[in-house]
Amino acid sequence: MARKNDSSGVGSCINGSYSGGSEKDVQGSDQHRSRTAHDPEKNLIDFSTVGPSAAGTSGSGSRRGSAAAAAGAKDGFSGGREDNKWQQGSSAASGITGETPKPSSASGSDDRGRSDEGTSGGREDNKWHGTSGAASLSIREAPRWNTRTVKDCNVKLASLFYSADHIILIDVNEFRNTKKLKAMHGTPLWDALHVKMPHANENIFKTKSTFLGNIETQSRWSAISKQLKKLRTGSMTVADIEKVIKSYNPQYSSWSFEGLQKYVEKIPREEKEIFFKVIPKMAELALKLTENVQRGLPLLKQGSSYSITLSQIQIATLLANAFFCTFPHRNTTAKNAEYSNYPTINFSSLFGNFSQTTMEKLRAIVHYFNTVTCQSSRPQGLVTFQRCFIPDHQLPRWRQRNEHLGNVRVTSEGTIEKEGRGMLQVDFACSMVGGGVLGSGLVQEEILFLMNPELIVARLFTEKLSDNECLKITGAQQYSEYTGYSSSFEWSGPHNENLERDNWMRLHRQIVAIDALNFKHPKEQYQMKKIKRELNKAFVGFREEGRFAQLPTVATGNWGCGAFHGDPILKALIQMMSAAVVERDMVFFTFRDTHLERRLRNMHTLLKERKSTVGDLYTMLDFYCQSSRPQEDLYQFIQTYMNNKSSL
Repeated sequence: MARKNDSSGVGSCINGSYSGGSEKDVQGSDQHRSRTAHDPEKNLIDFSTVGPSAAGTSGSGSRRGSAAAAAGAKDGFSGGREDNKWQQGSSAASGITGETPKPSSASGSDDRGRSDEGTSGGREDNKWHGTSGAASLSIREAPRWNTRTVKDCNVKLASLFYSADHIILIDVNEFRNTKKLKAMHGTPLWDALHVKMPHANENIFKTKSTFLGNIETQSRWSAISKQLKKLRTGSMTVADIEKVIKSYNPQYSSWSFEGLQKYVEKIPREEKEIFFKVIPKMAELALKLTENVQRGLPLLKQGSSYSITLSQIQIATLLANAFFCTFPHRNTTAKNAEYSNYPTINFSSLFGNFSQTTMEKLRAIVHYFNTVTCQSSRPQGLVTFQRCFIPDHQLPRWRQRNEHLGNVRVTSEGTIEKEGRGMLQVDFACSMVGGGVLGSGLVQEEILFLMNPELIVARLFTEKLSDNECLKITGAQQYSEYTGYSSSFEWSGPHNENLERDNWMRLHRQIVAIDALNFKHPKEQYQMKKIKRELNKAFVGFREEGRFAQLPTVATGNWGCGAFHGDPILKALIQMMSAAVVERDMVFFTFRDTHLERRLRNMHTLLKERKSTVGDLYTMLDFYCQSSRPQEDLYQFIQTYMNNKSSL
């Protein structure tokens, strides 16, 4: 099977140096963005004007002109357009260039359907489109429109400090004085509030003595250390790795390592050399757990707002232990198991049955470890994981909200992770964060976690998300590029990160994991109880604690659609309403669905022109559900409802 960058894009640190491919062109990056005109009356971003117009259509009047030109669209809404390529000249011109590309992004609808803790995703694309005045634009040129990134908001953080609801695993005083990332002194805690760590004193083997049948105990970490040291020197095989892992997991002697074996057999020779050179360094990194992660690591439990900040090297150390399956009490998903309400973290499930997607996952993961164990590319920053919980009595009373819809940019081109770079990026999550990243899942959420493997560590301490909770991750680094999607997914080489860091040394990347409901019977979503749940979930994800002059734009898309059977119009409207309440702008990626793009643009324009409040829209949805109208297309219903309302 042909792959991009089979060997040339592989970063290597074999002789103490690191070489990697250059970062791909990032459309929609800061240098490609500029401010667009606004309509002062409607407070809408002028999406109809992408560049200067010789015809004088830029500015506040151009959006109204574009809306008027589209008034005769067959869907009956004003505003928007129907084509999916760049146009040049007047609205009568139709210069279409280029062909629709193959999928190459993780940003898609929530396309689950497998059972290994859930998967996510949908469709995606790698190009932008828009309309212009007389200006001629390349198909590869990103449109210009207002968005706010984390960096743009220029929020000055207070000095990093410990608090009752923010546990920091580095020495804060050392960080303040020298910016060095030194582990905070402490000991791992063996209780129901903390991760049970491999190096805890309580982590023991119980064995029967052959003499008199007495029960003897042995430190499990001592056994782990002894075995991992065998991998630090000399040549080894996959069978040796298997033997080491099973030695301190004797009750799981049936674990299969076929996937890992086939991976080694099928990868290019250059990658195979890297694999066998990085395994000893991974073993060494795992053994540094006692040095790198000393204090107790709290669990992010349900019903609490709590944050954990770790260094990237601490995360790498934890993930190295996950790779070698050292975490105790984490190898079973039985309902009565201690961690049954947490995702799996040990990598044993990834080493089992082989598939092409398993091999591509391992290529991304091995590249990550090759990067973090190389001195010249070792990451030097922090990452914060924040569980956000809002009690029911603090959730919005949706029917009473009087906010109007805010700025929403809808596009069928581009992706959340590329064109949404620096914004609040929505992870179409499973309630068990990470979904099937360590299993067979390989769609939106899983790809996101593979490109940013530091996200995987969230599975170690994040309990299943409840209806009024989300998980926000700030500072995770992207290590890889990819092509394809789901069964066509391929790791395509290194990603060179160039995001700036905040004064906590976190990269300007913020991701929010929100899980949508899975409607096995699609009609169930047209119940106000279910709609309210989704509104609350999006609200929790989009809301930010404290008072800010500005907040980053939300980058989202077909959340909860695909195999979860969500109605894209309903899910988009829900997210627009939630974003309006928290006063955030939004970019909505329809992932090459130009029909949906046109409908959402027109719907948003109509609702803005009619000055509909969030409360009005909630009442409208209630009327839709109570009128037994789910068989009627929601988009057409909104049009009829608004027209009838305006005629009263």
